[in-house]
Amino acid sequence: MPETALAIGGQKESFFMKKVMESLPEGGNLNMCLTCGACASGCPATELEGMDPRKFLRMAALGMDEVIEKSDWPWMCTMCQRCIYVCPMKIDIPQLVYHARALRPREQRPKGILGSCDMALKNESTSAMGASPEDFRFVVEDVLAEYREAQPEFKNMQAPIDKQGAEFFLNQNSREPVTEPDELVPLWKILHVVGADWTYGSKGWAGENYCMFLADDRSWEHVTRLTANQADTLGCKVFLNTE
Repeated sequence: MPETALAIGGQKESFFMKKVMESLPEGGNLNMCLTCGACASGCPATELEGMDPRKFLRMAALGMDEVIEKSDWPWMCTMCQRCIYVCPMKIDIPQLVYHARALRPREQRPKGILGSCDMALKNESTSAMGASPEDFRFVVEDVLAEYREAQPEFKNMQAPIDKQGAEFFLNQNSREPVTEPDELVPLWKILHVVGADWTYGSKGWAGENYCMFLADDRSWEHVTRLTANQADTLGCKVFLNTE
């Protein structure tokens, strides 16, 4: 843990602490943290940058905004929520991490996540790879035709896009149609075998949402609403987020 983290100040007001208290779920109590270490024991980011969820939580409880803001550890959290499941006080540490990320000016956040979020905002695919709805349709139709011909047992397999009234609306990791199109097929085969009534959407088909990991509320909402609205427009009953 950095030496600066030990320099605990007085009782100055903490904006971060206010946000933390507002976001605690029902039954959660930050002041009742037992420092038991259960959160750290199952965290894949424990000891990266000399930090773990328990240390991070205590820094938050002490109002150490400046130290938290400068730390790179919140960007290493996967937000897998294991820490919540094991916490006896049910403290939502990933929510604290989200607020910690939001402390940084947007332009100073990690360039990879920032660039992927901005790319997703450029067209209605919401693809972090920049693939347009037209690109996606071309790849899906091309790969589908190839596998129908090469594997006769799947000659009737479907990979519909914008099918009206389908039961399931699916999205797709946008890396696959761009760099690994063959990886699309196993899911299609499963859906074909079980007889699922499903469709992709030409809009909002990309499953990942880097804007969420960027802690950009407005962009996160834009991407999510675009996808959800497309599912509603098609009249689908269930939205399955494959990511």
